[in-house]
Parts: sequence; structure tokens; C-alpha cells
Amino acid sequence: MLLSEIIIERIKKEGPLSFRDFMEMALYYPELGYYNSTQNKIGADGDFYTSANLTAAFGAMIARQIKEMWQNLEKKPFKIVEYGAGTGLLCHDILDYLKKNNSLLYENLNYCIIEKSASMREIQKKHLHEKVNWYNTIQDIPEINGCILSNELIDNFSVHQVIMEEQLKEVFVDYKEGFIEILKPVKKELTDYLTALNVQLPEGFRTEINLEAQSWIKEISQSLQKGYVITIDYGSLSAELYNNRRSCGTLLCYYKHHKNDNPYQFIGQQDITTHINFSAIAHWGSQFGLDCCGIVDQAQFLLALGIKEYQNLTLNNNPTDLASVLQESLINYRLLIDMGMKFKVLIQQKGVPEYPLSGLKLSNSSRALLN
Repeated sequence: MLLSEIIIERIKKEGPLSFRDFMEMALYYPELGYYNSTQNKIGADGDFYTSANLTAAFGAMIARQIKEMWQNLEKKPFKIVEYGAGTGLLCHDILDYLKKNNSLLYENLNYCIIEKSASMREIQKKHLHEKVNWYNTIQDIPEINGCILSNELIDNFSVHQVIMEEQLKEVFVDYKEGFIEILKPVKKELTDYLTALNVQLPEGFRTEINLEAQSWIKEISQSLQKGYVITIDYGSLSAELYNNRRSCGTLLCYYKHHKNDNPYQFIGQQDITTHINFSAIAHWGSQFGLDCCGIVDQAQFLLALGIKEYQNLTLNNNPTDLASVLQESLINYRLLIDMGMKFKVLIQQKGVPEYPLSGLKLSNSSRALLN
């Protein structure tokens, strides 16, 4: 049975689904949901690229920042916990850099991947052969002193969609010879979310509310004993997300490297994403015990850690033909200009003295902007 047919049967049996429940089924239904299927998702044969797919330099720069964090934690045994590691490329490149450039940290390192998708675990295990252990939840990992890392994770959390009419309404999905949207009064937890962020939506404004991100940051703060949280994703602060030009929301779908805004087609075959609210991640992080170190565009983060010098050194040590140089230039453009300006890096910490972090030194955003 097709996933769309399973969803239709559930609607006929239970009534309209919240958009959040529809998105959850489309992305995570066992074996048929997008992220639990065996189809290629990342890279040229998939639906989208991540920064780690473009160049190993991305992982090397994160490794540099992690090395500094390890030093701030007095060079003690260190755990990296990565949520949703994709194909495992980022993990591979971080470990490869540390093995070649900091043997002491590498020896004292335990890399933990939280991955629920069986198909993605199998892909990761093909080229991750040492230092790595897999877990279903962060609660399964004891004594986390180190760094919790996510790259393009939260944008795939299932979200509630709301529209402001005379009062706030939630979007539900029904089926009448095709999927249709209907509106129902919202639950209190959705209005509480906006109230906590001091957000007042104008009439006609449609947006997403990511309650799972709130639960996720709480889970992290309770599990991290001492160390840092690095969150890399595309999104904005509240002031940008609730600006009038975002009045239709931020939901996008990716299918074979083409974008669309229709989640009711290619069900189980296309990615569904939304921009994350970094103000919300920082706000609830502070509520649950995480101090905000700062936020920066991904391009500024990579430049501050020396990505240009690193790539130039790599090219000098490995002479290549003109075509390869041009290819590397195109990668640099995508990583630093295209993706680098859309993605942001938020760093939070717990139980660590307030040392300046190299990856944040080019930041133009004050912490006040996060609130």
C-alpha cells in the first residue's frame, strides 16, 4: 500500500489530521516515510546537498572548533554526540581531521551518533569503522561531557501550522477526492509558544510552530553535563521569521533537487522542511540551563576558523589540473556564499567558563537579538 493511501485511510477512520501528524507520517512512517525509506536522499542522486557533501573542509572547520572546546574543558575525555548524521560524511571528516592533527584529542574521543533510521545507519556504518557508537536516544548515552552537534536536523522536525484569523487557528489535513486543508481552534500550547516569544501575528499571517524543537533542546540540556551545543541549520531570528514578507510561512519541499511548496504530492518521496527559529532555540535553551555563546552566519563561522587558508594549503599540497581548481572554486562559492549566508550556527554552553570561541569572532549579532 502507498503511504498516501495509508494516510487517507487514517483520515477516514479518525477524522482530519493536524498538519503536524501528516508531516510526521510523510517523513517518518516505518519503511515508507521519506527518512525511513531506502531511497537516496543526499547528494547528486538524491534530493538535496548538505555542506558536508560539498567538501571535507566543512568537517575540518567544525573539528577545529571542537578542538578549542576540548581545550576549554581542560582536555579531559570528550564526547561528540551528533544527531541525525545523514550519510556519515560529517562524522568521517571530523574524525579524519582530528586523527591527523590532534592525536591526544582523538585518543580521548568517543563519537556518538543518534540515528533512528535503520537505512541511514547502514549507510553510515559502511565508512565509519572506529571511535563511533550508535544510539536511539540521547538518554542512552552516559555522562556527556563534550559537544552535542546537529547539522540540518531541526528543519525536518514535524511542525504545527497556524493561521491568524479573528483568532489563531491550526491547519488540519482532510481528504475529499484529494487532500484539503481545514482550520480548527488551536490548543493552548501553541498560543503559549508565541506568547513566550512575545510574538503577535497580524491577521492573515501563516506560520509554523515547532514544539519538537522545544522538547529537543530541553532533552539536550538535561543530558549534557558539561560542554557545548552546536546547532547548524537554515532559519532566522524571530524578527525575520515573523516579518510580513514571511506571511505565507517557510515550508518547502525538495524532490530531485527541485523546490516546491506542496507537501501533498510525492508523499514519502520528497523532503519537507521549514526554517527554524533560532530565537526560540536560544530562549528555551536558557530556560533549561544552556547559556548562549552567540550566533553567526555559516560563512562567517567557516571563515573565522580559517577555511580559505585550509583549502589553499590542501590545493598546494595536492597539485591539480585547472578543471579541479575551477570545481573547488564552485564549491567555495556554494559553501560560503549560497549556503553560507542562508545557514546559521548557534552555539550554547553549560557548566563552562565563558571563553571566547574562534568560530564566533566574526559575528555581527549580539545575544540580545536572539531574544
